[in-house]
Amino acid sequence: RNVPGGGSITGSNLFAATAKPDGLTALVTSGSTQFPYLLGVKQVKYDYRDWKFVMASPTGGVAYLSTKFGVKSLADLGKLKGVKLHYASQGATSLDLAPMLAFRLLGLDVDHVFGFPGRGEGRLGFERGEFSIDYQTTTAYLRSSLPLVKNGEAVPLFSFGALDDKGKFGRDPNFADIPTIAEAVEIVTGKRPGGVEWDAFYSFLIAGFPAQKLLLLPKDTPADIVEAWRDVLRRMTKDADYIARKDDMIGEYEQVTDAAGEELFRQAITITPEARAWVRDYLAKTYNVGFD
Repeated sequence: RNVPGGGSITGSNLFAATAKPDGLTALVTSGSTQFPYLLGVKQVKYDYRDWKFVMASPTGGVAYLSTKFGVKSLADLGKLKGVKLHYASQGATSLDLAPMLAFRLLGLDVDHVFGFPGRGEGRLGFERGEFSIDYQTTTAYLRSSLPLVKNGEAVPLFSFGALDDKGKFGRDPNFADIPTIAEAVEIVTGKRPGGVEWDAFYSFLIAGFPAQKLLLLPKDTPADIVEAWRDVLRRMTKDADYIARKDDMIGEYEQVTDAAGEELFRQAITITPEARAWVRDYLAKTYNVGFD
């Protein structure tokens, strides 16, 4: 059942208020549900800490630039000094908040044009030359954006990375030859990323990519019911048909449950008060975003 409204806030509020802990009702959320929670948007009446974690479904993504600027790698970003780039965005508090903060960390001057319904429309605008920088999640990049790179129309800048089964951030297995955003920041600035701005970005990075999709059960769901759901997922990942189709559908990512999933879930719903205050202040001052 899809409950529209508020970028999934309405449905998640309804689940939090009415779902019974009998194992018959579950909730699937995405980064668009996690982001308002991390930002402390007043319409959010749900608390992820109340829910029982079942599974996290990761994804990744790659940001790329038009080749018309002569940039061939991160080392060439100096060529963009004084250049305003244009990006098709779904909104300042949408999933496009992650690339917005990433571009800022790299010192890029990007005009975020809001109101696009999805990343597909942004890619089409990039292809038409209306936008000069873009990002796509893994499957969309491999299917639709990689041909632009091969044709010499785009150059990849960085990936949003991935977490291994121990929670360590590193290169995305689908893009082993592309630097992560952490590597990109170090290449461009000469310093390892850190500080409150990086902390804010990293919180949304985790919620938007390694834990972009979450499968959850209501609070007070008995442990044996939670275990039944997790057992199904363990068996699913060993299913021959699932294994045969997985890479084409979701890339080289594993569905995560149990202890590794619990840690990923914890990271995805956590942000320090300082980091939240920083990003709220940035969005309010730069894009007139209201939170009260």
